[in-house]
Amino acid sequence: QVQLVESGGGLVQAGDSLRISCTMSGRTFRNTNMGWFRQAPGKEREFVAAVQWSGGIYYADSVQGRFTIFRDKTNNVLYLQMNNLKPEDTAVYFCAADADQGSFAWRLRAEATYDHWGQGTQVTVAS
Repeated sequence: QVQLVESGGGLVQAGDSLRISCTMSGRTFRNTNMGWFRQAPGKEREFVAAVQWSGGIYYADSVQGRFTIFRDKTNNVLYLQMNNLKPEDTAVYFCAADADQGSFAWRLRAEATYDHWGQGTQVTVAS
């Protein structure tokens, strides 16, 4: 059974950095695509970043150049390093796992692609 547990969220000031993490059990990164999504109050959940099992990396335009997704394959932990945070980055951040190694890159931006989700971690950026 796949389980995803996020941690590391919190309250920061605009311009600060924060790193959130997601520990996965039940699968490994060798055969799993991973993604980060976020949901702000009153809005739909949106794609943030993804990393394919093979290493391909993709970002939403809104975070490109500020956020970095990376994996610790030894410990099965997915990270999202967030720099130069803005108030509009305030959201609950979710990690997700896609067991289909054949997923095309464009599909990794869609919620429906992912089989497993974490419970989310709150990130609040004060202005």
